[in-house]
Amino acid sequence: MTNVAIYARVSSDRQKKNETIVSQTAALRERAREMGATLPEEWVFEDDGHSGGTLTRPALERLRDLVAAVQIDVVLCYSPDRLARKFAYQALLIEEFARAGTRVEFVKGPRGDSPEDQLLVQFQGMFAEYEKAQILERYRRGKAYRARSGSVNVLSGAPFGYHYRRRADKLGAGYEVVEHEAVLVAEMFRRYADEGVSIADLARWLTEQGVPTCTGKNRWDRSVIWGMLRNPAYAGRAGFGKTMVDNTPAGLNRRARLEGRSTPRPTKTVDRPRDEWVEIAVPAIVSEETFARVAARLEENKRFATRNTKTTPSLLQGLAACSACGYGYYRTSTRTSSKKIYYYRCLGSDDYRYENGRVCQNKPVRADYIDDVVWEHITKLLGDPTLIQEEIDRRLNQARHSDPATRQREQVEYALTKATTAITRMIEAFQEQLITIDELRARMPELRTRETNLRGRLEALDGQIADRDLYLTLAADLEGFLSQLSESAKSVEIIDRQRVLRLLVKDVLIGPEKIAIRHRIPLRQRSSTDGASAARSDTEGDRTASCQVRWGRK
Repeated sequence: MTNVAIYARVSSDRQKKNETIVSQTAALRERAREMGATLPEEWVFEDDGHSGGTLTRPALERLRDLVAAVQIDVVLCYSPDRLARKFAYQALLIEEFARAGTRVEFVKGPRGDSPEDQLLVQFQGMFAEYEKAQILERYRRGKAYRARSGSVNVLSGAPFGYHYRRRADKLGAGYEVVEHEAVLVAEMFRRYADEGVSIADLARWLTEQGVPTCTGKNRWDRSVIWGMLRNPAYAGRAGFGKTMVDNTPAGLNRRARLEGRSTPRPTKTVDRPRDEWVEIAVPAIVSEETFARVAARLEENKRFATRNTKTTPSLLQGLAACSACGYGYYRTSTRTSSKKIYYYRCLGSDDYRYENGRVCQNKPVRADYIDDVVWEHITKLLGDPTLIQEEIDRRLNQARHSDPATRQREQVEYALTKATTAITRMIEAFQEQLITIDELRARMPELRTRETNLRGRLEALDGQIADRDLYLTLAADLEGFLSQLSESAKSVEIIDRQRVLRLLVKDVLIGPEKIAIRHRIPLRQRSSTDGASAARSDTEGDRTASCQVRWGRK
């Protein structure tokens, strides 16, 4: 019996809210019943609110993994544009599934494998891609035109101090000043510009006023205050198009590294240059002069902030965490009469961050001391070629016996044997006059196509395995590489040290009397460092994080 998996997708939040994906799934289930196919419930994949212009979709990722691991006969999709909005992505997915011996069928589209049907699928894919590009371009140009015309509709919301008046039949959208909130905004700008009050003090002051934020929270965060001080709407010039999507992959943050993720998001949102903003006139709460003085002070703080790691990078940036509360460590500094001293400080030990005060009692630690301890431990680790060679041998043995490519090759070989046997049986049945020539011609193309696709998939997997073996044989000159690295370890720059450290270390847990280094390479025994600090390999799995700056250690 044919086994089937189904895939459905909607892109917009409105479609997700209206549950239009349910109708797609119902049509796909009905199609599976008409085929008399087996459809396990866990093989129903739905992407709610995900764009078809990217392949990074949770349900699609699970479907691709399933097709690579299990022999699936058919993947049902409602239409080609539900699979992907770009023709190149459609072709990539259909080819990938075909190599695994799986064909893709569409409810609203061609169902055959003839050249004409394939050409129709290609045309539909190109039309879907063109349609999406046309919709996005019209939407962008329409919003830009309305913004240049002074329409507030394109902003869709208002910051603290204003009320967003929605468009009515005879009255357009606009900003209306909320008097009691505007008084607080004006006072906040005055204190920051004239009295030199810090952003943390402003956050505490607004919290004490008992006025909720725009999202209804009773506690004001420093990042909210920072964003308000930069918002030109308070000076009467609301900005449209302040950010844009950059196709450069976003960098992995600490939480992503601890979760073991290696693939970042395909795009990231960045600030657009200030001269490209479209300004829309709205009622002003502060004067242009006050806003300019606030902007000048923000720029000075950005240059001289003690946490600035761009001009003076730190070795354990993004790796240090507290062993008591699980929050990350950040770098701060203090200045004596002769020099500037850097410290690592636990986020949980800051009173101003939490409504009921600090949640951790760990004290700050000298950054130069702990950097030296960790780097000395890493150089000793790299100086032991036996340990590194054992790890490479272990991974090589694991790759040979439990590598996904090896398992997939066994599955593809099994599927290829089945396809070859089916072809042989069809020919024998024709020779015995059990089937007619028309039946043979009708069934043989599909079997031949499956056999060809499986052979191509087998060749690709053989190439992957060969590349892996070639890569792992480069460990032959490991001892010479480690010797060269040990000689230059003392003179290497901080940026290069960071790269080496992140290759070998998952994180560094700092406690009152001990430092625990969680390695990516398991150590045979615990190794001691100087003083009361100890470095060890922690083989415990990462626990689920409860906050973006925590790693969830109890």
